[in-house]
Amino acid sequence: MTRVYMYTVFERIWHWVQALAILALLLTGLEIHAPETFGFMAYKDAVWTHIVLGFILVADAFMGVFYFLVTGEIKQYLPEPTGFISLAVRQALYYLRGIFRGEPHPLEKTPGNKLNPLQKITYLGILNVLLPLQVITGILIWGAKQFPALREALGGLQVLVPIHALVAWIFGAFIVMHVYLTTTGATPLANIKAMITGWEEMEEHGAESTGNEPSKGVETS
Repeated sequence: MTRVYMYTVFERIWHWVQALAILALLLTGLEIHAPETFGFMAYKDAVWTHIVLGFILVADAFMGVFYFLVTGEIKQYLPEPTGFISLAVRQALYYLRGIFRGEPHPLEKTPGNKLNPLQKITYLGILNVLLPLQVITGILIWGAKQFPALREALGGLQVLVPIHALVAWIFGAFIVMHVYLTTTGATPLANIKAMITGWEEMEEHGAESTGNEPSKGVETS
């Protein structure tokens, strides 16, 4: 086992603010759409809480983009064209079959390469398609009276609300899968502990078996 400092303080704070904001947005969204079913807070309070949480999520996203661009860590989220398909297939086969046979992870996780190809393409879709779509539809629903022409040009509330709800369900499904996949580390809680402390306990991989060169500056115990 190797102990690696995987996540910086900023990355951990950014992750948890994002995670908690999305969860709270889903809960308040359920309250807004079905107050007679959930009813854990007043409808008006749920609306304003939902709005405030939305702006918190947007601010957190912008801070993340700024940090990743300035530090150069944005490359972590960009799929490498060379060998991407073959590596993605290996990772998919691991999730579909290898993980249940106790096989080792096919790709090495390092501070310089935290995400596998499937994670990279998923986060690209979330951060560049789903999140902007959710923010735009949310703002238009919130400002329906302020932007009537724009609202109607995009189909009105009868189009915007279902799109907003659909993306929310996709986010919910992503969270379920994300939480499940955190249990596939060296131990079931290794990834969660790493996102709290920054240090992750990992199985050692040889560069020959992973196809990736070991990252420099990795601390081990």
